[in-house]
Order: sequence, then C-alpha cells, then structure tokens
Amino acid sequence: MTVDAHHHVWDLSVRDQDWITGPELASLRRNFTVADLELETRAAGVDRTVLVQTVTVAAETPEFLALAAGHELIAGVVGWIDLTRPDVADELARLRELPGGEYLKGIRHQVQGEPDPRWLLRPDVGRGLAAVAAAGLAYDLVVLPHQLPACAGAAARHEELTFVLDHLGKPPVASGEKEPWATAVRDLAALPNTVCKLSGLVTEAQWRTWRPADLRPYTDTVLDAFGPHRLMFGSDWPVCTLAATYAEVMATAHELTEDLGAAERARLYEGTATAVYGLGPARRGAGPRDRPADPPPQGR
Repeated sequence: MTVDAHHHVWDLSVRDQDWITGPELASLRRNFTVADLELETRAAGVDRTVLVQTVTVAAETPEFLALAAGHELIAGVVGWIDLTRPDVADELARLRELPGGEYLKGIRHQVQGEPDPRWLLRPDVGRGLAAVAAAGLAYDLVVLPHQLPACAGAAARHEELTFVLDHLGKPPVASGEKEPWATAVRDLAALPNTVCKLSGLVTEAQWRTWRPADLRPYTDTVLDAFGPHRLMFGSDWPVCTLAATYAEVMATAHELTEDLGAAERARLYEGTATAVYGLGPARRGAGPRDRPADPPPQGR
C-alpha cells in the first residue's frame, strides 16, 4: 500500500484561501473535500494520507485534527502554529488535547513567503523549533531555493528535530536550471535529520507541456542526495491539478523511481512517511469513520 504524505483540503465557505488569485489558479477556487480525495486515493491504492496546513490561521489546525479523527484515510496532520509566540510548548500541548489531537504529527509555516532568507535562523523561531522537537513532532519546510542554506543551518542547530523538505525545495523545473538549487539541496541532505518529499514538481514545471523527463534531473538529484530511504511520496493534491491529475502524479512518480528495488520503493511510498510522522496502521476501509455526527467543515 501507499502513503500520500502531502495533500490539502479546503472549504471556501469556512475561510478564504487568499493565495488563490488570478486566472491561472481559477480551477482551485472551489471546495476540495476529503470525499473528493477518497475517490482519487482509492483508485491509486493509497491507504493513508498526511493532511498539510495551507494558511497561517490558528483555527485551521483544530479543524484538520477533527477531520483526521473523522476519516479513516487521514493518518496524520501537519498543522500551523506561530513559532515565535512565547508559549509554543503550551499551545502544542493544548492542540494534542483537542479531538483528534493524537493525529498531530508535524508543524509547517510558509517560510517561502518570508522576506528574510534567514528567517529560520532567528532566535525566536529557533525557540519555537526547539519546542516542536521537544513535543516529538516533525517540521515541514516549504521554502524556495534561495532559502535552502538557512534550512541547513536550522537543521544543524536542531539535531533533535526532523526536518521534512516539501516539494524538493521547489527547484526551477520550468527553466531547466539546476544550480544553485542542486548544491543547496545536497548540503541539506548531508545532515542526517533531514528527509525530502517527492512532491510538487509538476506545478514547478511548464503546466501544459511538461513530461516526466523534465522532472527526472531533479528527482535523480534528491534520490542520490537523500537516498530512497529518506524520501517520501506526496501528491500535493489538489494543487497538483493545475498541471496533472492525481493518477498522473502517481504514475509519473512510479516512472521516475522504476529503477529502485522493491525494498527501496516500499520505503519511499510507505516506510519513510510512516516512520518520520509516526503514523499508525491503515484504519479499516480508509473512508469515513462511524461517528454519531459529521466532522466540522474543513479549511485549508
């Protein structure tokens, strides 16, 4: 079976997704629910997923935890918290006491939107990262290539924390360039407390004309740098639908990793995510759980 270690859901009636602007993103400007996702994962043989934050809004994380409690498919949540607040540890403990709190597996912040390329190295952020580590959670990195050196610096400072690089650090696939991304991602991979998600590449490519061969130089780089035992598959659904269907993302990932052995594929498509996020086994049919009431509506 397969773990999809990176996807989102949102309900625009709960809150706006203010990053969905302009005509190119118009197809994302609708609700995407767990029920929608289940149709895709069932066909793809995915039995567990990790639901990842989308906006820097504190209320989203409790909503996502409730969704995980209410759906067999969701095995873990990567939520958001303000890392600079002085009571990070207390807030993490509070989240874990909420319904579904046991599904909190990681924290993420949209570092890609921070103007300071060294944001991760700020002392107040460092205190927050230390609290995340003390809580036994992972930290997801959503960054741009020029921010990768700070990621390596933060990982070196916080050896007790596992850093998960989302979307390979968003390499410039559309232009075909590799440097300085490749050198920076190898520097990050040299640190043993880092792993990488094989995710998000189709939307870094030319959306309408990409081919698997366009992605291969980047997947080959991280396969060599991290090794398949430190990679995990993620669909980045529904954002991926800008450039590919869920099935196409899955098929492309399999094509790009077809030379791996069976044990290596098992790590990439299930084992790494299970270990890093501490995911439990698949829960029955990976559909809605039998509950007396529906879970609250989802945000992103």
